[in-house]
Amino acid sequence: MIEVRRMDEYDRDVRDEVADVILDGFFAQLSFVTKDRSKLVTAFRDDIRADMFYVAELDGAIVGVLACSNNTGRALVANTVSFRRAMGLVRGTVAARVLAREFNAALPYDDDTGYVEWVATSEHARGRGVSTALFQHVMQHPRYRALVLEVVDVNDNARRLYAKLGFVEYDRKPARGVDVQGAHLHALDQECCSHPAGRLGGLAACTTT
Repeated sequence: MIEVRRMDEYDRDVRDEVADVILDGFFAQLSFVTKDRSKLVTAFRDDIRADMFYVAELDGAIVGVLACSNNTGRALVANTVSFRRAMGLVRGTVAARVLAREFNAALPYDDDTGYVEWVATSEHARGRGVSTALFQHVMQHPRYRALVLEVVDVNDNARRLYAKLGFVEYDRKPARGVDVQGAHLHALDQECCSHPAGRLGGLAACTTT
């Protein structure tokens, strides 16, 4: 049985486990920074906002994560101090500066809109409903009337999942910067309508219950 809870509800430190699952989903996009996965775990672990990350457990192990950011801040930021500690002064400074353009950008949404990002599942747990369980949990959040997500056109599996969960496309835009943002999730409401196709990224939306 899959159990979902917010990260700050744990009474133990799960930052390394959460960072490891994030990298299961995004290491290919982030490997330009360093091929050493452990350095990325070190760079990210201290800047994960436990009040914005949701964690899925299966058989007692953390196997999935989903972050829900909002207009007050992002769930995971690129912190120069953390990156320098993990990678050294020069590489850490450059990496944090590049990633901050995407990870640290303020969100232009209303107070009652959540921006879903950093959705990832451990390789051995894929196909077992982990992402669905995370989404269903977050969609019950009393703060958010709507959720927004972003997905690249070529990610057909993700697009099918989001459509099944009730997301509808309302905009398209070219991918920009590091190709990690396009894999993140965001959402608005179903009153948004589709727009003409752009080059790559698509925005989808759904109302919460």
